[in-house]
Amino acid sequence: MTGWRLLLTRPAEESAALANELATVGVFSSSLPLLAIEPLALTQSQREMVAHLDRYCAVIVVSKPAARLGVQWVSQYWPQAPEQPWFSVGAATAQILAEHGLDVSYPLSADDSEALLALPAFTQAVTCSEPKVLIVRGEGGREMLAERLRQLGAQVDYLELYRRTLPSYPAHTLLQRIKAERLNALVVSSGQGFEHLQQLAGDAWPQLSGMTLFVPSPRVAQIARDAGAKNVVDCRGASAAALLAALRAHPVPAF
Repeated sequence: MTGWRLLLTRPAEESAALANELATVGVFSSSLPLLAIEPLALTQSQREMVAHLDRYCAVIVVSKPAARLGVQWVSQYWPQAPEQPWFSVGAATAQILAEHGLDVSYPLSADDSEALLALPAFTQAVTCSEPKVLIVRGEGGREMLAERLRQLGAQVDYLELYRRTLPSYPAHTLLQRIKAERLNALVVSSGQGFEHLQQLAGDAWPQLSGMTLFVPSPRVAQIARDAGAKNVVDCRGASAAALLAALRAHPVPAF
């Protein structure tokens, strides 16, 4: 795997942690964060969601920033959190919730909505009379998850705690970084991360669209292919382990 030279695009803190794990197995990486997390003030209706958290038969947290901000808000209203089941789409998000004493489950097969919906514990949680589910997230995302839940007869509320913004970079930063460090693959962790990648690429996107692109799910893979990406690898997860497995399974591009 030592031939891989990756561009990491997660928020700065997460990219640093991933870079350390990659370095231990000899994978070179360069970080160019394409997602900055901006916390949002809660509306009165959102505050009422947190205050009446015990009305929900399940709480789903879709990202690490949502988990960090979510437990802060819950602790303000609940010295002892109610005992309903919590769910996440990945192990790292689940760990944040578990460290705050929450009863959290997550799928082991993949870090995506499909795997969460197939989780037996989740099916059991929403098999009740008039189920209500709270999805804790940033602005937008995971619409398919809410649609499937509504099809099952659940009422779905969103608690949106942050927005993701594209940090400001000089023109041509992306292409210059790829050339200067001889990078041969790009890594994105979400659909919005890919959109920011394409936005920052600008008129250089056709030139970069042939690079190997590692993504965390079939949904993000389809977004990338629809935008013209020609060599998309679905890691079926956003964890370091999922990325490393994908790196092992695919040959290093010959440039």
